Amino acid sequence: MPERMKHIRAGDVMIPLDQYPHIPYWFTLRQAMVEMEKSDLLVEGRQSLPRVVLIFDERYELMGMVRRRDIMRGLEPQVLKKRPLDDRRRMFSAEHADHLEEQSYEAILAGVIEQAESSVGDIMLPIEHTVDFHDHIFRVVYEMNASDLSLLPVIHDGQVVGVIRSVDVFREVTKMFL
Repeated sequence: MPERMKHIRAGDVMIPLDQYPHIPYWFTLRQAMVEMEKSDLLVEGRQSLPRVVLIFDERYELMGMVRRRDIMRGLEPQVLKKRPLDDRRRMFSAEHADHLEEQSYEAILAGVIEQAESSVGDIMLPIEHTVDFHDHIFRVVYEMNASDLSLLPVIHDGQVVGVIRSVDVFREVTKMFL
């Protein structure tokens, strides 16, 4: 193992919490979308949008996270949720999508707008895995692989201090081979 890799810790690769999107659980899906879109991350000269927003409670304790796909799923209007899954699939299939009735489109749009005002707390995923600020980078790789996660909160002295993303871990590990 290259000498440099022996010393890489989660804290060396993480994005500090003050640079990563995080919101309280009572924020709406709309507010979460706005927060994610305005969070332009710059890591080692590369820009990217976050795929996850962290969710905190009133005491600023980590409660969970919401991914982009969770938000999109949360936007599904009640008018569609009430229909059987096969009907929804048929409605949006290639042969039927061009024939969505104007009233169906309007009802769906109104439902999406309504759902956007629901709380992120209703759709968030609990945080089940974290890594410590001092954990070796290979411990981070193991935890991401074992838990099938692309983002882990980083804890230091019992507090969340940042996040570590698989893309940043991958970049760090790749340096061994370049």
